[in-house]
Amino acid sequence: MALLHKADLTPTKLELLNAWLPTQPWYTGPATPDVTKVGAFRFDDPAGEVGVETLLVQAGDGPVLQVPLTYRAAPLDGAEHWLVGTTEHSVLGKRWVYDAAGDPVYAATLAATILTGGSEAAEEFEVDGVRQARPNDLHATGSGHPGASVPAVTTVVRVTSTDPTLIATDSLNLTVLRVLTQDATAGDAPNLTATWPGVAGPRLLAYAG
Repeated sequence: MALLHKADLTPTKLELLNAWLPTQPWYTGPATPDVTKVGAFRFDDPAGEVGVETLLVQAGDGPVLQVPLTYRAAPLDGAEHWLVGTTEHSVLGKRWVYDAAGDPVYAATLAATILTGGSEAAEEFEVDGVRQARPNDLHATGSGHPGASVPAVTTVVRVTSTDPTLIATDSLNLTVLRVLTQDATAGDAPNLTATWPGVAGPRLLAYAG
């Protein structure tokens, strides 16, 4: 379960992406995008320290893009290359926002979701001491099975700046699609797919192996 805060971000996530996306080799949209949010979902960090969120966005009438992000209260050592930017959270203070491909917490939560057949975290707000569920019409689902063995992921060894993006870790490889297309397949590999309003059937987001 992800506990969220009613808060303001300065700059906003989409403002950060407007500046960051054109710097990425896999991005082919407008040079000065005005991205819109298609949907989002979160994974739980078991340690409760890192926010792990995947945004699906569009630049104009272009394809849906997958942008996984992590939010940290302090810089991640050695991850300067993956920094999207910083933002001021009106409740939590300064947050460092990273392209999650370079963050081992994202890799670990993605691997666990894929291999165990997990799904996005339930999201709740706390209002006047009462927790309220936030509905989400975007659903992500792993193809694995509960109780499946999940190797420990502690280090990201290598990441390719391509689409798909290969994340090589100390225990397994993960592939994350940046541009989401209807015909993308993972073969027999364990995978993560998502559904949201307006798409016909699940779209492949990532796979392991």
